[in-house]
Amino acid sequence: MRLANKTALITGGNSGIGLATARLFVAEGARVAITGRNRETLDAAAKEFGPRALALVADVTDIAATEAAINQAAEKLGKFDIVFANAGIAGRTPAGSASPVVFEQVLQTNVTAVFFTVQSALPHLRDGASIIFNGSVISQLGNPGYAAYAASKAGVRAMARVLASELSPRRIRVNVVSPGASRTPIWNGAAPTPDAFAAFEKRASSVIPLGRIGEPEEVAKTVLFLASDDASNIQGAELFVDGGATASPAGAPIFRG
Repeated sequence: MRLANKTALITGGNSGIGLATARLFVAEGARVAITGRNRETLDAAAKEFGPRALALVADVTDIAATEAAINQAAEKLGKFDIVFANAGIAGRTPAGSASPVVFEQVLQTNVTAVFFTVQSALPHLRDGASIIFNGSVISQLGNPGYAAYAASKAGVRAMARVLASELSPRRIRVNVVSPGASRTPIWNGAAPTPDAFAAFEKRASSVIPLGRIGEPEEVAKTVLFLASDDASNIQGAELFVDGGATASPAGAPIFRG
């Protein structure tokens, strides 16, 4: 098993990519602490994963609560080998009608909280640990209406490179996984019904070279790679899991004859 005898912390580990990653980490032998805001989904995850998992209620934007949860997890599970700073939100902020409240919530959740999650975890990190941030293709693609979200994920990329420099003396690796459109609850606001999601999926798939949206498990496998010793010489990198949307957009179905 690739994570035998390792301990991981995953924020937002009770749904979507975080949950899929926690599930994979446990299967690969890790002890996993997950945090989230929803007690019900946290309890369901803890029941599924069994004694190798610890589920703690903490909103990442509450820095004190997150620090307390991290301290509790470290006390129960020991020092961390892996931190996946996964928790994040979307939020439409179109120019001309954006709400300052929404804009600030996105930045607070996706940037500020990510930094302070890492800062709170640092005293509990083993030398040689792996930190993974959850980025997004939106930081590259310029999708209309998502200025705050795009800025936040570009900020995550820049932050990862700074932290990679700062933490290299401890051999702590800091990298970013950036998903494309994936089948996760982050789209619930934009596509709240099955019909709306089907329309979104059809539209999104038309501009992805591989012709489909991704699955959370595909992102989780990339996080596993970055977390494992297989990525022991990868530092400050960003890996896109997007079916080619950023690297080769001209190959998308919409452009084919």
